[in-house]
Amino acid sequence: MYKIYSRSRFRVPKTNPLIKMILILVIAFSTALLILKAIEPIFKSLCKEKAKSIATIVSNQQATEVMKKYSYDDLFSVEKDADGNVKMIKSNIVSMNEIISEVPNKIQSEINEKGKDNIEISLRKLHGDKSICREWT
Repeated sequence: MYKIYSRSRFRVPKTNPLIKMILILVIAFSTALLILKAIEPIFKSLCKEKAKSIATIVSNQQATEVMKKYSYDDLFSVEKDADGNVKMIKSNIVSMNEIISEVPNKIQSEINEKGKDNIEISLRKLHGDKSICREWT
């Protein structure tokens, strides 16, 4: 019978099974480490974008919630002359200071609560799509 391929086969020398197992584990851990190093920048940028998104949503929600308690008349008073023309608009500094101090406190407490959640990323999204985090830490 004729040989189509005449080159001899590569033979691995017989070794101890423990050495084979250690070699396989070293290769597996090295591969995992390389993969993790490759996806780490993607993961960080995705989570940073998600954190910005959640911070924006939380700040808008909390500012709206605080502002529901106040009306225009609570913040400003309009003085008119005898003819009904606007003479002066005064601002109520006390109410404005309450808003200024209450909004950041509510935002920070909401963000602290959200900080206890986990981020979940599906493997198919690690190619660079920026809309993959479902929850925020």
